[in-house]
Amino acid sequence: MGIVLETQEDIDRHLGEVRKQGRTIVTTNGCFDIINKSHIRMLKEAAAQGDVLVVGLNSDESIHQWKGPTRPIRNQDERAEILAAIGYVDFVVLFDERDCTEFVRRVKPDVHVNDASYGENCVEAGA
Repeated sequence: MGIVLETQEDIDRHLGEVRKQGRTIVTTNGCFDIINKSHIRMLKEAAAQGDVLVVGLNSDESIHQWKGPTRPIRNQDERAEILAAIGYVDFVVLFDERDCTEFVRRVKPDVHVNDASYGENCVEAGA
């Protein structure tokens, strides 16, 4: 079962150990409000790109700003727990920003995986 990392100190400690072991850190991100088979397939593909998968999860506030006041359907704690229970996921990190640039900067992955529809203009490219 994955672990929800709540502070930068948690991120640094856990991922520092991973880096000491020479393992590849992969990140991906999303709202994961109602998990479906496409989410699972994407998580599986992301996990296959390295050794440790860290999922950036949009916080409730982030989703309100992006998708409106009626979203998310599941709160951030529930979504984080569900993600952490998925076998492909090693760590979950909540973030409050609308996009994941700061999340990627905080985690410093070796690889970041996102939906192909983002292309070269994905916000993560500059992170």
